[in-house]
Amino acid sequence: MISTSIEEAISQLKQGNLVAIPTETVYGLAANALDEKAVASIFAAKNRPHFDPLIVHCSSLNEVENYASEFPAPLRKLAENLWPGPLTVLLPKKNNISDLVTAGSSRCAFRVPNHPLTLEVLKSLPFPLAAPSANPFGYVSPTTAEHVENQLGEAISMVLDGGPCSVGLESTIVGWENGLVIYRLGGCTTEEIEKMAGVKISRVQTSSSKPAAPGMLDSHYAPKKKVVMVEDWNTTHCDCNQGYLFFGSQPFEAYHFRNLSEDGNIVEAAAQLFKFLRELDELPIEMIYAQWLPEAGLGRAINDRLKRASA
Repeated sequence: MISTSIEEAISQLKQGNLVAIPTETVYGLAANALDEKAVASIFAAKNRPHFDPLIVHCSSLNEVENYASEFPAPLRKLAENLWPGPLTVLLPKKNNISDLVTAGSSRCAFRVPNHPLTLEVLKSLPFPLAAPSANPFGYVSPTTAEHVENQLGEAISMVLDGGPCSVGLESTIVGWENGLVIYRLGGCTTEEIEKMAGVKISRVQTSSSKPAAPGMLDSHYAPKKKVVMVEDWNTTHCDCNQGYLFFGSQPFEAYHFRNLSEDGNIVEAAAQLFKFLRELDELPIEMIYAQWLPEAGLGRAINDRLKRASA
């Protein structure tokens, strides 16, 4: 059920039910982070493996401190400057956060999302929300309420409709291990993070078979159709049985295609990526050809998603 009722969303969450919530990044599948039964229902609804940890969403930095046992200064500086926003920080957790949320890790991923409806929900609840993306595990993340309803509608209590997601890519996940580490590229660019933290990133570790943070599996964010990455469009011939995901100037006419941004706008491309992958996936084609974007700013995060989609 799609609804704009904040009061109904709050009521359902207090009952331990699942509610899809809008954020600036993607829609999240939320439940009481302090209720193990509710958290377990997230994994069941998504068919998500229990070794893949969840993000805990809070209303403010002050609320995060109720559940984190430490907050290294560079990460605190990032949070002070970038929350609410598409940034997640990995912090040592207190015992009030279940190991089920963190997949047994002593660290928990925390974030303050930048969406007025969800912030109002969070401020009205006596608990934080565990919320991965609101889609079947491994599939393209949802950026509209309709995306969620079409795939998880029968498995959850409601979808809080907050309109299309403005960023369209999941949050960047950072932590501190004798230096600033990025575990997932996302809506905050590496340039922005280094500027706000006042330190250089010491390591980018964005994939693992035993993930320390969400979104680190090699194959993820993938449509059902095979995705093939193209280095040079001159080596690719147009085929009416294939789909094409362009960026910027279009190299040839194609019957089944989407253009992330005809003007070459990286921000627009990020906002369109998951929507267009879904649309191409629903077309009568055999596979999807996509091109790499410039490896700078949000282009790095878009390329990361395309790499995992094609794995």
